[in-house]
Amino acid sequence: MITELGHFCLILAFAVALFQTVVPLVGAWRRWPGWMAAAEPAALVQAVLVGASFAALTWAFVTSDFSLRLVWANSHSAKPMLYKITGVWGNHEGSMLLWILIVALFGGAAALFGTNLPPSLRARVLGVQGMIGAAFLAFLLFTSNPFLRLAVPPFDGQDLNPLLQDPGLAFHPPFLYLGYVGLSMSFSFAIAALLEGRVDAAWGRWVRPWTLAAWVFLTIGIALGSWWAYYELGWGGFWFWDPVENASFMPWLVAAALLHSAIVVEKRESLKSWTILLAIIAFGFSLIGAFITRSGIITSVHAFATDPERGVFLLAITAAFMGGGLTLFAARSEIMASKGVFGLISRESALVFNNILLGVAAFVVFVGTIWPLVSEMTFDRKLSVGAPFFNMAFTPFMVALGVILPLGAMLPWKRAKLGRIARKLAPAAVLALAVGALVWAMEEGRSALGPVGLMLGTWLVAGSVVDLWSRTGNSGFARLGRLPRADWGRVVAHAGLGVTMAGIAGMLAWQSEDIRVVQIGDTVELSGYEITLEAVNQVQGPNYVSTMADVRLSKDGREIGTMHPEKRVYPVAGMPTTEAALDNGFLRDIYIALGDPQQGGGWAMRSYVKPLANWIWGGALLMALGGALSLSDRRYRVAAGAAKQARVQQGVPAE
Repeated sequence: MITELGHFCLILAFAVALFQTVVPLVGAWRRWPGWMAAAEPAALVQAVLVGASFAALTWAFVTSDFSLRLVWANSHSAKPMLYKITGVWGNHEGSMLLWILIVALFGGAAALFGTNLPPSLRARVLGVQGMIGAAFLAFLLFTSNPFLRLAVPPFDGQDLNPLLQDPGLAFHPPFLYLGYVGLSMSFSFAIAALLEGRVDAAWGRWVRPWTLAAWVFLTIGIALGSWWAYYELGWGGFWFWDPVENASFMPWLVAAALLHSAIVVEKRESLKSWTILLAIIAFGFSLIGAFITRSGIITSVHAFATDPERGVFLLAITAAFMGGGLTLFAARSEIMASKGVFGLISRESALVFNNILLGVAAFVVFVGTIWPLVSEMTFDRKLSVGAPFFNMAFTPFMVALGVILPLGAMLPWKRAKLGRIARKLAPAAVLALAVGALVWAMEEGRSALGPVGLMLGTWLVAGSVVDLWSRTGNSGFARLGRLPRADWGRVVAHAGLGVTMAGIAGMLAWQSEDIRVVQIGDTVELSGYEITLEAVNQVQGPNYVSTMADVRLSKDGREIGTMHPEKRVYPVAGMPTTEAALDNGFLRDIYIALGDPQQGGGWAMRSYVKPLANWIWGGALLMALGGALSLSDRRYRVAAGAAKQARVQQGVPAE
């Protein structure tokens, strides 16, 4: 009964989404207040209905209702409760329902917290958001119904993909979707502004919090996915440049550019057309990501479906929203004329350069991701574009971005004197050069990657500190606590980028590895550490059988601890997984992965020492924290922006 209720709620939500699309947009066009006002209750009702449907599906997984085909295919009665719940979105149909739920929740949030928006703009934003919800509800109901029953319910299920039975991946999809789908709000604001015929400073202020929230969630989601790949897949890396990884990274880059360009729209009423275009492209990349993972055009651990019919439907949705958005953008180009004038040396110019670097970097990733498909379809040649291409083509743009960020953040608006800012940043530059020189002198291989990476990271972190200190004026520490949280957020996010860059450079430049067959009692010496295989035992897990090793880790004769790398086999799914053992440290990780038993005796074992590994994810968390701090600033809220606009309209000067 609960399952049927969930299905019925989906059908009602589709009807409400159509109503939310048509009535508010017609009302805004004809200036009918009653029709425009219908947008808010419709958005809230749609959120409640989709939420009820998602709760019904979750209940089916929690209670192991194997009469539901989706539960049978992705769960098992012996599975821990955490993975029963995460099984809801560990498949195509459930993940699409989560996608639609987030679309509806963002629409409901806009209805609740967007009350200070102009009525016609609010109606159009919610109307476009309803259109997105209706499109994906149609996709779910007509091609991917999650509530299909089995005629003869089986005794037990087929279990969830063992690779997905991990805490990191349990929370990775919800955060990733909150970012992916959150960019639909930026798209809705862009289309609403084009329909409204007004792109101004107020619009820039309204769109920024939604974009920032999506970017924060996307940052956390990408970091969780990278962390999971690092310790779960057993290969020792943190980023594979897999097409699906790239599909989440491209919206992140474009959203970062959108955040910075929206600042220029708000402060100087410039870059209007570019900002609108970025909002359309950012959500477009999210749609492309959905198509890549669900169309069957690639094979990946991240891919959900291989049904061409679903792929065509998603391609049609992508073409409709991207094509429609870009067509409207071209038709309404006259409303996006810039008003602000700025010099070559100014914060505006720095933000333009920032946007160029992020935009080109996203384009490089897009070309590398899509080119194998284009090559196979056009030239009938199978090509592989891997890490060497991405590292060589992508890295220079990130290096250039890191160099200009501290300078750009401190430049004043309109026009600036570069020498004055350079003098303030001189201590940060000296410190960065000193760190680079010191690392170059200390390392053995004389590779430039490590010194340059740490020098760039130091420059970003120290530059952020100088930026923050410069805003205290002559008050020093007394004023630090009174600085706006947006200022704190900016410097924390920029510093986080520096920490991540340093971590990536250190790990790639200085990691050491040892891959060999070891017998019980053998010791491997690696970068000053002694790694001894003491025993290998069979361990019974809740729904798997584990071959677990006891590995003693010591240094200079002092025991550090015992590590337990595993090889698990999930009998129901018939699939093995590798569970790497990690000894985490501030400056390094010790990483051990157990391989298969060998015919001549012994076990294959991979051992790594990975310098600065945790800085990669620590920096990502700092970036997300910086975004959250900025989001908590009063000036980022829609109400605050509207109040400020109201004061100006009443003749009261703004702060």
